[in-house]
Amino acid sequence: MNKLGRHIVAEFYGCNAQILNDVTHIEESMVRAAQESHATIINTTFHHFSPYGVSGVVVIQESHLAIHTWPEYQYAALDLFTCGEEVDPWVCYKYLLNRLQARHGSAIELGRGEKELLEKIPLAHPQNLKPSLKYNEIARNIWFTERDETIALSLRHTGEVLYRRQSPYQKVEIYDTLAYGKMLTLDGKVMTTEKDEYVYHEMITHVPLFTHPAPKKVLVIGGGDGGCVREVLKHSEIEKVVMVEIDELVIEASRIHLPHLASAFDNPKLELRIEDGIKYVANTLHPNFDIVIVDSTDPIGPAEGLFTIDFYKNVYRILNEDGILVVQSESPRYNVEVFQEIYQCFDNIFGKERVFCYLINVPTYPSGTWSIAYCSKGRAHPLHTFSHERYQAFLQNHQLQYYNKSIHKAAFMLPNFVSHLLKKPTLEW
Repeated sequence: MNKLGRHIVAEFYGCNAQILNDVTHIEESMVRAAQESHATIINTTFHHFSPYGVSGVVVIQESHLAIHTWPEYQYAALDLFTCGEEVDPWVCYKYLLNRLQARHGSAIELGRGEKELLEKIPLAHPQNLKPSLKYNEIARNIWFTERDETIALSLRHTGEVLYRRQSPYQKVEIYDTLAYGKMLTLDGKVMTTEKDEYVYHEMITHVPLFTHPAPKKVLVIGGGDGGCVREVLKHSEIEKVVMVEIDELVIEASRIHLPHLASAFDNPKLELRIEDGIKYVANTLHPNFDIVIVDSTDPIGPAEGLFTIDFYKNVYRILNEDGILVVQSESPRYNVEVFQEIYQCFDNIFGKERVFCYLINVPTYPSGTWSIAYCSKGRAHPLHTFSHERYQAFLQNHQLQYYNKSIHKAAFMLPNFVSHLLKKPTLEW
């Protein structure tokens, strides 16, 4: 061969869109293509971009195989570069054309490094060469990325999808990340991880439970991972919890892969209902709950109806006299318009003086800063009605990882920019 390398630039059309959006399938396919061509694999790096697209490269001793996919166009662009005479890049091309279920492809081969134009010089032979790695030993560098137009979060994972099913509402997936343990995602958005889930679940539950005068009955809308009901049922005074989750696959995934979160699903005090929370609230005729917790996703897809004034008017109606509503209310740094609209809605229903915002820090949520809305129907107040006696009794039986009475108070001390967004003064000590 009178060239150092062979370089195929290829395009695949009419591919299977789901395959093109599956980072683990793409990574495995690229590795297998390298093996089919007898290349020596060094490592892999692959990223999935939310909501669509995968980019990645398999570094081989003979150069590299690279890909970028556009699932929404059923299109993939490939760069297959091999050096020497032992590895044939066309073997990779043919394998991937079939593996990605492309209707057709086009490619051009370029010769790289014309030997007639090169002059070889003597170099010292390198010592201590390590043997090449097998597929299950190579350094796999595979990333899940949640992003929008201005911000992104990337988490490296093992490359295996522990759970993946498409429900009538959303795609439910669980990955095993290297930094945050098992991670639940819905439609490509991070919902919770093993390492930081306690922040959200402790703060959305214990704040209202320690400030309600006498909580007995709690309604949880959403919360299919189980973290909310786990925390609520740590309080011995609670007599009943009704949890209404629209998507049973979220519960199934959590039971199988996140048992620490799902540990309360079989508690006899829990009534678990697989149905639409909006309809459940609308069909509840009388005040029936001391606390309502809305543990929803962002205001899109199946959660969209949980961000309407009609829904929250019904929630207000079914709260008992001193009832409390708590809702995840987005990020004041990320979804600013939605954040403001949520609090305007609550102010109109509960009254501006009975609606409070508190902040939590969740590393895997966009911007890391998240908010929870606290809305009081009666005399409950996030600071003034805090029960020190119940809190001290609780500490004798439970150790929490984030929540304590100092964090409880501090969470309501809002930064100036948040107070300005909400047009609310921060609470005083």
